[in-house]
Amino acid sequence: MGNGEGLKQQQTTLQITGMTCAACANRIEKGLSKLEGVSQATVNFALEQAAVTFDPTKTDPSQMEQKIQALGYGTVGESADFQIMGMTCAACAARIEKGLNKMPGVSKATVNLALETAHVEYNPAEVTPADMIQKVEKIGYKAALKGEKKESGDHRQQEIKRQKLKLLVSALLSFPLLWAMVSHFSFTSFIWLPDLFMNPWFQFALATPVQFIIGRQFYIGAYKALRNGSANMDVLVALGTSAAYFYSLYQTIETINAHGHHQVDLYYETSAVLITLILLGKLFEALAKGRSSEAIKTLMGLQAKTATVIRAGQEMTVPVEQVLVGDVVVVKPGEKIPVDGEVVSGTSSVDESMLTGESIPVEKRAGDKVIGATINKNGMLQIKATKVGRETALAQIIKVVEEAQGSKAPIQRVADVISGIFVPIVVGIAVVTFLVWYIAVEPGSFASALEKAIAVLVIACPCALGLATPTSIMAGSGRAAELGILFKGGEHLEATHRIDAIVLDKTGTVTKGKPELTDVIIENGMEELTFLRLVGAAEKNSEHPLAEAIVAGIQEKGVELPQTEQFEAIPGYGIRAIIGGLELHIGTRKLMRKFGIQAESAFDKMNRLEESGKTAMLVAVEGRYAGMVAVADTIKETSKEAVKRLKNLGIEVIMITGDNERTAKAIAAQAGIGKVLAEVLPEGKAAEVKKLQESGKKVAMVGDGINDAPALATADIGMAIGTGTDVAMEAADVTLMRGDLNSIPDAIFMSKKTMSNIKQNLFWALAYNVIGIPVAALGFLAPWLAGAAMALSSVSVVLNALRLQRVKL
Repeated sequence: MGNGEGLKQQQTTLQITGMTCAACANRIEKGLSKLEGVSQATVNFALEQAAVTFDPTKTDPSQMEQKIQALGYGTVGESADFQIMGMTCAACAARIEKGLNKMPGVSKATVNLALETAHVEYNPAEVTPADMIQKVEKIGYKAALKGEKKESGDHRQQEIKRQKLKLLVSALLSFPLLWAMVSHFSFTSFIWLPDLFMNPWFQFALATPVQFIIGRQFYIGAYKALRNGSANMDVLVALGTSAAYFYSLYQTIETINAHGHHQVDLYYETSAVLITLILLGKLFEALAKGRSSEAIKTLMGLQAKTATVIRAGQEMTVPVEQVLVGDVVVVKPGEKIPVDGEVVSGTSSVDESMLTGESIPVEKRAGDKVIGATINKNGMLQIKATKVGRETALAQIIKVVEEAQGSKAPIQRVADVISGIFVPIVVGIAVVTFLVWYIAVEPGSFASALEKAIAVLVIACPCALGLATPTSIMAGSGRAAELGILFKGGEHLEATHRIDAIVLDKTGTVTKGKPELTDVIIENGMEELTFLRLVGAAEKNSEHPLAEAIVAGIQEKGVELPQTEQFEAIPGYGIRAIIGGLELHIGTRKLMRKFGIQAESAFDKMNRLEESGKTAMLVAVEGRYAGMVAVADTIKETSKEAVKRLKNLGIEVIMITGDNERTAKAIAAQAGIGKVLAEVLPEGKAAEVKKLQESGKKVAMVGDGINDAPALATADIGMAIGTGTDVAMEAADVTLMRGDLNSIPDAIFMSKKTMSNIKQNLFWALAYNVIGIPVAALGFLAPWLAGAAMALSSVSVVLNALRLQRVKL
């Protein structure tokens, strides 16, 4: 990174079709990693996505797509058509075309001057139609989306429909074969069996379309895998079912007697029922995988679909993708705010619970920031759009969750290694099983030996192993996002449960981050209302944050403030004001001495307030001491409970701050924190984290993500607390959206739950194979039962992962 190489790196996400197991994902990963300029490629089998980090000067997404296609898989994109306004000649069209083609994520853009249209094929994970419209406008023309964009994003639903149809046809053709097989058992002798079902040519007629039309996908997958020098689940299925089918065909041709009945057992039902069961397993798997990305759909569903913008003095409703930075958006009561922006006029309260988890609506007036997808409750607002499309807070959150779901946890590498060498070993075991049965156990019994070998091939499909980790990470990170915890990647989700020390920044993390009026002490018989009116009126003129806190605190009590006749700020001392003919002095001990006011009797109380972390100010009216007010940055209501929960988990809690030691210790005591590092400059925070790491601790740093960025980056896990500022998102591994310290033990809990779920999945996936292969090799498992067990293993792993979506804190 030091040589500037890292600056060139870009990232892209490609949607892949045609993967059948973890071995496919590994092969694509290896293929992409070998491309020149690709520094990292991660393929997620459950999400059917590849995340690639690359140098754009050496390669581009279109080359990656070509590589994926060369490996025998497909990629999914989207296309959009635009109406272009303002073109006058071919040079205009060429400029727009060139500009669009240069955009990251655009694979092909063509502009037609005669029709004044543009057709763009693009990767929706990287670029949106709104980005393209902005690009065209930057070049100096106008663009508008024509009709609806044509999406292949729906490809999962189409694939599920196709799978359902295939399964139905396969089940109808396999049913008579299954009936014939079941009727052979002694305990089912009462079942009536039509003679036709026993006819080998009838069985051949039913099994052939299942084997070669419905089962075609397995042959294609196996051919592609073997052509590229590797083996996957398709190889096992194709080998197993072909052996059963072709042996049966051989027997059919050889052993037809004069009555048209066969004299030996046939295995047509083995191949047909196997394919049907595998298709059933794949369908269940696809349906369950669809559910595991529910969190993303939920987040996307929060977005407003349209926005009312004011253009040329007219209100018009446009799709939210067409809102541009600088547009003024009108939001009526009850509507969703479509984009991030700043209120230019109107007052209202806004429900921000989707983002912060805070159920109480937040008051908004001119100048206040608002966030897209939050709900405007009771007033009309006009908002100037500051962030649109992929820049909005919600889009950033969706991006973080998508990246987390698409990333790999280190534990997954183990499963990848196993599944990579698994298929050749299984084929070897199947061959040995066949030879042992054919030569030693039942000499000369080809059919029996073949049956055992087929069972071994089928039970050993490594699908469950490939799904074990990614489905858990998808479900775990998705559920965490619903709870306001954003893990940036699978590795952070895995590492969080190992934390044994947590460093908390004070301001804005343990405390609310803004001072509040905490104490009002009135002396010498003055009325409380008079005292509050005078102090509030005087402080209203001051720019100081402490003055703002005093005024806000007094106004909350419903006190109306009179006008000030005269006001003077005395730097380093305090203020002097005249209100209703009365002279007021508010400030430090030095201010009282400067104006000869006798306030020594109050100094003890003042010291006590200061020792508890408060800033106290003395008040004199007409040269006579009248009382004091104290202000403090108070701790969040939940901080004490959260610290207690962390200690119960056996985690050491440390508070770090640039504040003086006295204030820091007072705050720490209120929160129940024993160890305090005070008067630490922002750049010193990272050094303190390093010291803890050197003492053997796994350290999490929790801060607001701005001045804490170096420490967040140094820690084993950096947690940014707050509502997801850009800096927080960048510097931290985990973002705690709710601004509540309770999210830290929640994050650790979700990490522990997800890791135990992954371990359960890996155990069961391996157990199926470790137990199933010997059982099949010893002849205790019919091939169709092996197929059912194999399908069940994949489905059970996915269903176990989905339990994470129902985790309650």
